Amino acid sequence: MDYVIIVAGGKGLRMGGDIPKQFLPIGGRPVLMRTLERFRAYSADLQIILVLPEAQQAYWQGLCQEYHFDVEYQLANGGPTRFHSVQSGLALVPDDAEGIVGVHDGVRPFPSIEVIRNCYETAREKKAVIPVIPVVETVRHLEARSSVTVPRDEYRLVQTPQTFDIQLLKDANRQPYNDGFTDDASVVESYGHAIALVEGNRENIKITTPYDLKIAEVLL
Repeated sequence: MDYVIIVAGGKGLRMGGDIPKQFLPIGGRPVLMRTLERFRAYSADLQIILVLPEAQQAYWQGLCQEYHFDVEYQLANGGPTRFHSVQSGLALVPDDAEGIVGVHDGVRPFPSIEVIRNCYETAREKKAVIPVIPVVETVRHLEARSSVTVPRDEYRLVQTPQTFDIQLLKDANRQPYNDGFTDDASVVESYGHAIALVEGNRENIKITTPYDLKIAEVLL
C-alpha cells in the first residue's frame, strides 16, 4: 500500500497576513484542499496523511465544513521542524507496511499526475526519488570578497513529492535531527542511500509569497 504525507506547517509570514498560506484561496478554494485533491486524483487507493500544527487544526476543520471537502485523510500533529513533522506523519504508517511513501509540501498544489506517478513508480526500483527541474537563470557562487559564475547545467531545483521505500524512510527518520536536514532527501542521503532524480514540472511551484498566489491563479 502506498502513502503520501502532506506537510503543511506554514505560518504565512511572507504573505504578510494572519492566515497561514496553506489556507489562502486560489480559484475560490484553499491551497491545501487543491493539493490533497491532486493526490486523490492520482490514486483513489493512496493513503493520505495530513500533518498540521495542532493550533491550526480547528481552523482547517472549519474550512472543510465550509467547502464541503470530502477527501479522506488521516491527521497528524506538526512538529517544530519539517523533520519532526514527517516523523509524526510516519508514525501513522504501520511499522510492517510495504510500499512507497511520498512526502509533499502542502503549498504545492500543481504537481502533474504524470510526475506523481513517475516518482512513485521509479521509487519501487530506486527506493529514493525526487523530482527536479533545470536551472534556467545564470547562477553565481558567493565567495569571501567576490562571486563567480557556476555552470548551471550542473545544478537542479528540487520539488516534491519526494518518494521513498517505506522502511527506508522510517529507518532514516530514526536518526538524530541535525540542521543539514533541509528536506527528506537530505535525511535519506545522510542515512547512506543514493537519491535518484526524475523530471519535475515547472508549474509545481511552492506558494510562499503574494506573487506566488498571483502566478497560481494564472496556472489554475
